[in-house]
Amino acid sequence: MDQSIKFDLDLIHRYDKSGPRYTSYPTALELHEGFADAEYRQHIDKSNAAGGPLSLYFHIPFCDTVCFYCACNKIITKNRAHAVPYLESLLQEITMQGALFDKNRKVNQLHWGGGTPTFLSFEQMQSLMLATREHFNLHNDDSGEYSIEVDPRETNDLTIAQLRGLGFNRISLGLQDFDPAVQKAVNRLQSKEQTFTVLEAARREGFRSTNIDLIYGLPLQTEDTFARTLDEVLEYVPDRFSIFNYAHMPSRFKTQRQINEADLPAPSVRLDILQMVGKKLSDAGYVYIGMDHFARPDDELAIAQREGKLYRNFQGYSTHSDCDLVGMGVTSIGRVGDAYMQNLKELFEYSEAIADGKLPVFRGVDLDQDDKLRRAVITQLICHFDLNFSRIEREFSINFSSYFAPELENLQIMQTDGLLTLSSQGVKVLSAGRLLIRNICMVFDKYLTQKQQQFSRVI
Repeated sequence: MDQSIKFDLDLIHRYDKSGPRYTSYPTALELHEGFADAEYRQHIDKSNAAGGPLSLYFHIPFCDTVCFYCACNKIITKNRAHAVPYLESLLQEITMQGALFDKNRKVNQLHWGGGTPTFLSFEQMQSLMLATREHFNLHNDDSGEYSIEVDPRETNDLTIAQLRGLGFNRISLGLQDFDPAVQKAVNRLQSKEQTFTVLEAARREGFRSTNIDLIYGLPLQTEDTFARTLDEVLEYVPDRFSIFNYAHMPSRFKTQRQINEADLPAPSVRLDILQMVGKKLSDAGYVYIGMDHFARPDDELAIAQREGKLYRNFQGYSTHSDCDLVGMGVTSIGRVGDAYMQNLKELFEYSEAIADGKLPVFRGVDLDQDDKLRRAVITQLICHFDLNFSRIEREFSINFSSYFAPELENLQIMQTDGLLTLSSQGVKVLSAGRLLIRNICMVFDKYLTQKQQQFSRVI
C-alpha cells in the first residue's frame, strides 16, 4: 500500500474549509437529549446479544494548570482532594455499567484520557484499575491494547513503572512545542529533560507503543522553531506522532481567549510548517496514517492500515473495528451497538445521577440504515484512502451508483483536481488527496450543510 503524501499548495488553498474530524458518523453534533438511561440499556441488551469484544474509555478531567490552547473537557485545580468524590462516582459507574455487560466479552482495548489521568495518586489509579478488572473481563496476559495519556510534567520514572504494573502497555505524551516563547504564550512550560526522561522510562518498562503529541499553529510559532522541536523529538524515535492543527475557537473554548490572536502564525506560515512536518517525517521513515497521525512502518496502526483493518473512533485511529466502546466518566462518549451516547458534562449532575442509581447518559443518537451506510463509506475512506463499491453494495443491499449519484458527481470534480481516481469499482485517494481526506469524506455527510460552521478548518 502506498502510504505517502503529496503537498499541493494550490489544492490545499482551494479545499481549506471547515469540516468534521470524523471520529464518528454521524458526528457528536447529532446527539440529542431524547436519548438517556433507558435507551442506553436497550442498546446494551442488543450489544450483548450480538457479542464481541469491548473497548473501555475513562475520562479523568483534572489538570493542575491550564494550557490556553486546550479544547478538552477539563477541570483546572491544584487541590488533589477534588479527585476523591469524582473517583467515588466513577467507581460506582464502573459497577453499574459492568453489571449490564456480558462478562464473557473480553476488553481488547482500554484508554484513560483527560484532563491528566496521572493527576490521580497511584493508590487512586490502582483502585480504578482494580475495579475495572473486577467488573469487566480484562486480559491478564498483556495482549490487550491498554493505553494512557500522560503529561510529562506530572510523571516520573516511578509513575511509569507503576502504570506498567497496572497493565498499561501504550503511552501518549503531551508536548506541543519546546520553544520557550511558544510555551510561555500558551502557559505550558515543559522541559526536554522532563519529556525524554518519561519517554525513555516507558521504553525501559516495556511499553509497546510510544506517541508524542505536537500542535502547529500556536502563537509565535515559525517553521524554523517548530522544525527544531521536531528534530529534537525525532532523535528519540517515538513509534507514533499526533501532530494537530490548532483550532482557535475562543467563542466555544473560554481558555483560548487568553491567547493573543495577533501572535498566531499566518495561514501561509501554518502551511509551511505542515509541509516541513510531512517532509521531515517521511524522510525519517514514518508513514502518514491520516488525520494528523504518523507512525513507523512496523507500528500496529501502519500494519492495520496496510491490511485493511484500521478503524476510527472517539479516541482516534484504532486497530480494533469489532469493539463496542463503553465511555465512563464525566462527558465521555461511547458507541454501543447502533448508537452513540454521551455522559453528563457537569460534574455535579454526573455525580447526582449516579447517586440516584441512574446511568449518567444525557444524550445520544440511534443510527438509521442510511447513517450506518454512510459511516461505512466514510470509515473506508478515512482509514484506508480507498472505497470498494461492491463491498458496500453487498453489506447494505444497494446499488452504489444509484444511491450516491449526487455524491459521485461531486467526486468527479475532485478527480479532475487530482485528489482521487474514480472508477466503476470504487474510489482511490491519491497522495495529493490524503491531506484533504476530510473534504472527500464530507461529500458523503448528509448532516454537514447546516453544521459546517461549527467545525475546525481542514488545514
